[in-house]
Amino acid sequence: MTVDLDAVAENWRALARHAEGAVCAAVVKADAYGLGASEVGPALSRAGCRAFFVACPGEGIALRQALAEAPAEIFVLDGHVEGETERYDRHALTPVLGTLEGVSIWSRHARDRGGRRAALMLDTGMTRLGLGGGDAGLLAAEPRRLEGLELCCVMSHLACADTPDHPLNARQRTAFGDMRAGLPAAPASLANSAGIFLGPDFRYDLVRPGAALYGLSVVSGRPNGMKRAVRLRARILQTRFVDSETPVGYGADRLIAAGSTLATIAMGYADGLPRALGDRGSGRIAGRPVPLVGRVSMDLATIDVTGIAPDLVRPGRTVDLIDDRHDADALAAEAGTIGYEILARVGARVRRIYRGGMNGSSE
Repeated sequence: MTVDLDAVAENWRALARHAEGAVCAAVVKADAYGLGASEVGPALSRAGCRAFFVACPGEGIALRQALAEAPAEIFVLDGHVEGETERYDRHALTPVLGTLEGVSIWSRHARDRGGRRAALMLDTGMTRLGLGGGDAGLLAAEPRRLEGLELCCVMSHLACADTPDHPLNARQRTAFGDMRAGLPAAPASLANSAGIFLGPDFRYDLVRPGAALYGLSVVSGRPNGMKRAVRLRARILQTRFVDSETPVGYGADRLIAAGSTLATIAMGYADGLPRALGDRGSGRIAGRPVPLVGRVSMDLATIDVTGIAPDLVRPGRTVDLIDDRHDADALAAEAGTIGYEILARVGARVRRIYRGGMNGSSE
């Protein structure tokens, strides 16, 4: 996997310009969607990003170490549970609290330590994480429950922002306004990547792009205006000419015609290549499409390279699975999934090569 850090940084700048008037944060959970938070985080920091969102404390700790002394607030979306207060304090992590229990734990800790920053997550229709209307109402009626907390953000999450005309978008925005009205004044955040493009009414004080930073398409039916940030290649291990009709792969449920040429590549579902791509996916060699044939196995997959120049398919050469003309969204469509999953599933065995980011290239 080759990651263009300059493209990631430029995508962040473009989103920040589009959301002018709001702080533009960066969601770098799941190891920056599989690209590598230890490299992506500092590149975004150098571009001017000062607020980051991760999923869990471990990700926050790793990001804090990668950012070194760079100024940054790191929000942990999974919230806070009993016994983790010291980890949050030691690494200057800000919890996003979504339960009354979490509020109680962190408020008690804040009173003991003289105040602590925290964010609140409200559930406005996603039905995932966050305080529902009843719990938010209880906080509004009993503000002492928030005693000691420096409430630095109140947020919610849009369920259908990728479909701009979905009626739930407006309902969530209305619910967000109603629930916030009874809480202490604090900066507000509702927009994810797609939410940024719903218009200024959805941007509030802080926007939280994730997928768009990494070049993924985030709004259905619209051209992707983000720069491509990822190229994924797999090495060819073996090439063979098929002189008679023969099955290929597990299950022997795909027959290859006589006269075909096959290449076996060093990537399988253990590396994040979805098993669903068998007989559906494709790659590119010198810009020409080559189909995946047979089932994707744990470490290997097979491609039909019939008609490709022999020198381009000898062992050691590579096939592009993601490039500018066949991006992560295209590969995802072949697998029946989304680009987010394709990137996030790329495994640890896949070597990351970084370009740009003001630091040249690294591996």
